[in-house]
Amino acid sequence: MSSNPKQPNSLEPIEQQIERLPNATRRLAAQLRLPLEIDTVWAVLTDYDRLTSFIPNLISSRVVRRDGLEVVLEQEGAQRFAGLQFTAKVTLELRERRPDGMLDFRMVSGDFRRFEGAWFICPDPLGGIRLRYEVLIQACRGMPIGLIEQRLKEDLSMNLRAVAAEALKRASSLHQTQAEAAIT
Repeated sequence: MSSNPKQPNSLEPIEQQIERLPNATRRLAAQLRLPLEIDTVWAVLTDYDRLTSFIPNLISSRVVRRDGLEVVLEQEGAQRFAGLQFTAKVTLELRERRPDGMLDFRMVSGDFRRFEGAWFICPDPLGGIRLRYEVLIQACRGMPIGLIEQRLKEDLSMNLRAVAAEALKRASSLHQTQAEAAIT
């Protein structure tokens, strides 16, 4: 695994890793530290029907079914790559494991041979929390994984930053609302 730290806008540095596996498969991971509570970030990650309002390139996200802590979610993403419009649809099965700070997912149908991973939220010894996103992607036959690898890395960081920014925004709004309520 190689590590590639990146500096996001006004957030802690992103630590990123990529592992090249056989059969057009990549394992990617990225993480950052946030000065937030676990519940704030968890609420953002599990706001499935609103993900399109803050996740770049996600054009649809819809809960198909919920059964306790298991959720079936349909998503579609789109972006331009090498001058072409690329879209991908997936149906994901998610397990909300809030006590473990883990939201894991796996594709049950979609435009990849394999798409699975997890979001992790845990306390950071330096304060705040660590937010980590890991994904294993196996491209379909004919999809040039080597050409889209850089795009996958950028998207991983972009999605992590988007979740972090939305959580920071919500925390700020909550603090402002609480401050206004204390004044009145």
